[in-house]
Amino acid sequence: KALDQADVVIHDRLVSREVLELARREAVFVDVGKEGFGPSTSQEAINALIVEHAANGAHVIRLKSGDPGIFGRLEEEIIALRAAAIDFEIIPGVTTASAAAAAAMIPLTRRLTARRLQFVTGHDIAGVLPQDLNMAALADPQATTVVYMPKRTFASLAELLIQNGLPKTTPALLAESISTPEQYLQRTTVLTLA
Repeated sequence: KALDQADVVIHDRLVSREVLELARREAVFVDVGKEGFGPSTSQEAINALIVEHAANGAHVIRLKSGDPGIFGRLEEEIIALRAAAIDFEIIPGVTTASAAAAAAMIPLTRRLTARRLQFVTGHDIAGVLPQDLNMAALADPQATTVVYMPKRTFASLAELLIQNGLPKTTPALLAESISTPEQYLQRTTVLTLA
């Protein structure tokens, strides 16, 4: 419904063509997709685009794949909109963790063995494993840990998790391109995945 009212759709690389086709035909589409270690539009430029179009009276949709509140840089965009005194609404999406669990037909929590669910980023703004991760919490075998964007850092993270007591045989699921025709799931262990 929101897309059907959009004048401008500022979207990420991971938003499918099928979703973009829900916008009205007259809308202007601006691709601001980011790719790790690849060509990217800076967050400052994205913020400026959103503010510029909205300040000019356009109904702007900032469209992200997944939930914008989970590692989606939503905070920076909120700050820019508030600084420009522009009203906005946040429409939550389905985060990759939930979509991947559904695709794999597994729960993220279990009453007896996974009473906590934790999301963690696999890289910081420099693209490396964050140094301030709480390894004791992440290595807790009674928690389900979802690691977002860990492609380049997972081997290091797994080594630290194992050093902090997580069994090497802990089940792990690799999930890529979830909810797209290229969706890929691989069930393995933490050690094998690393």
